[in-house]
Amino acid sequence: MSGHQPTALITGASRGLGRALTADLAGDGWRVVVDARHGDELAAAVAGLPGVVTVPGDVADPVHRTALAEAADDLGGLDLLVLNASLLGPSPQPELADYPLDVLEQVLRVNVVAPLGLVQTLRPLLRPGARIVAVTSDAGTEAMAGWGGYGMSKAALEHLGAVLAVENPQWRVHVVDPGDMRTVMHQEAFPGEDISDRPEPETVVPALRVLVDGDHPSGRYRAADLTPAVAS
Repeated sequence: MSGHQPTALITGASRGLGRALTADLAGDGWRVVVDARHGDELAAAVAGLPGVVTVPGDVADPVHRTALAEAADDLGGLDLLVLNASLLGPSPQPELADYPLDVLEQVLRVNVVAPLGLVQTLRPLLRPGARIVAVTSDAGTEAMAGWGGYGMSKAALEHLGAVLAVENPQWRVHVVDPGDMRTVMHQEAFPGEDISDRPEPETVVPALRVLVDGDHPSGRYRAADLTPAVAS
């Protein structure tokens, strides 16, 4: 990525991990295209960050994905695509036997179909050697009661990333489990519970930078396994 100002596109950047990574990259000289469903919240989240272009909208909307591609094209292409936007589903999480199917379709549309649609739309703009980072969850690999709908979507996202990597060796496709974080989504998953013991999203950013800046092969990674590499 040397020799030019690197450019990233991060979905779901108005809060949590998306916002934390945006701030880190912007502070390091990256240009960053960001989106989120609520434009005012997105603008406030990235206010004052240099080189950040906001494109508010729903990543599940094909028209919005085209707008993101136009913004990335205006910047000359992408070195990094972070598929971070995600939909939890009902709160509290129901068991699968009680899961409303119309909501499940929406969760799958946001968490699986939209990321693939974005990759398809952005494919001409992803430079050789570009990184694609798909944010997953341990719910995508473990059978946990109450997490079937969300976990199903993350399992599909993980397989999507694995196949993309096989079919596109010119990119590095990293599926990353950030672990529990103190975020709005995590609070929604545990309504009424105290989650103040969970780490802030900013603590996960160094692990993501290991993948973004390093030479790790495509694959699934846990942030907890990558973080020690920052200090080594």
